[in-house]
Order: sequence, then structure tokens, then C-alpha cells
Amino acid sequence: MRRFKGPRKRLAFTQVKRRVTLPALDAPEVRMADQVLVLYGSYRSDRLGIRLADFIVAGMRARGESAELVDAKIVGLPMLDRMYKEYPAGSAPPAMETLAAKIRAADAYIFVVGEYNWGMQPGLKNLTDHFLEEWFWRPAAIASYSAGRLSGARSGALWHGTLSEMGMVVTSSTLAVGPISHVLSASGEPIGEAGQGLQKTFSRFADDLAWWTEAAKSQRARKAPPY
Repeated sequence: MRRFKGPRKRLAFTQVKRRVTLPALDAPEVRMADQVLVLYGSYRSDRLGIRLADFIVAGMRARGESAELVDAKIVGLPMLDRMYKEYPAGSAPPAMETLAAKIRAADAYIFVVGEYNWGMQPGLKNLTDHFLEEWFWRPAAIASYSAGRLSGARSGALWHGTLSEMGMVVTSSTLAVGPISHVLSASGEPIGEAGQGLQKTFSRFADDLAWWTEAAKSQRARKAPPY
């Protein structure tokens, strides 16, 4: 058998590298803290409602929100003569101008309301009435209190209609605390069984407000308010 003599051919193998593209992973969404104003209005020397206001501010901050107390007594607006919008631009009293900017910048409001003779607390009502359009298109929640067992519920009912008329969406979840001295200490810490109940109720109260806050922010970003 005759063998073929000649140069041997080497078989060349080419290595083909396949590039695999992995799907991009979405970066985790970073949630911005909501700007929440907690408004309180007692002018009395021995006021108890500040305990509830402090409790709410601390509770909202513990949830990661940016909460600020607006104390009508410290702000010190006069009895209503001119609303903020009735001043020529730049001529409103400094305290009123500062508060107007905070109201416009806020994402939500919590009104801490006391009850005087079945009625509203005048200090908080006076502060609120200095503004109107600044409140529009944002949610508000109501936390009522009293020294008695009815917990300021009648005042809370009055505030619901007022805040709605002023352009806010009022949440259905409320807080009603009373007798307040049996529920919160002077430093705003929950006391005993009643205080534990308040803490449980606060979680639902804050969740409700957070849902409406997100809804309002999303809608304002998507579409400008009609007025």
C-alpha cells in the first residue's frame, strides 16, 4: 500500500468566545422623606396638648419622615386682619412669610386639636385662617385631645369640615386622646395600657396619611393642579 508522503496538515481550531449579556438589575428605589408639618395651637400656660404634638413629631421621625412642629404660640401671628395673600408680595410680616414657605413646601399636615366648650381651639384656627391656597392639594390628618374622656372628638369633627373647605384631603384615620394626662407623660411618652393603645393606633394613623401623601405627590408631579 502506497503511503502519501507530504507535509502534514495541522487542523486549526478557533476558540469562539460567546458574550453573555445579563439583564440589568434595577437600583433599589431611594425613598425621600415626606415633609410633614405638625400644627398645634394652645396658648395656655399649663397646656397639655403639647404632649400629643411631641409624641406625633417623634413618631413621624421614627418612621423616617421629616416632621416639624409648628406651635402657634411661638409663631405669634396676630388676630386675623389680613390673610397672607392680601399682602403685596414681600410685605407680609416675617413670621407669616416664613410659615407660608413651610406650608407650601410641606407634603402633608397633622393638626393637633384641643376642644374648648364643644368648639375649636382659637389659637390654631387663627393661625390656619391666615392662609388658603398654600394648603391646597395636600393631605391632612387630625389628632384630637382633651383633659376628659371624650378626647376632643367634637372639635375633631369640626376641623374635618374646615380643612376640607380649605383645599386639603382629610384622612379617615384619626387619633383621639383623653384624658391626655393618663395617656402621655409630660415629655410625650406613652403611659400604661392607654399609652400602649395609642402607639398601636398611631401606626394605622401614620400609614393612612403616608398613603395619601404619596398619592398626592405623584399626582402633582404627573399633572399640575387645575387651580
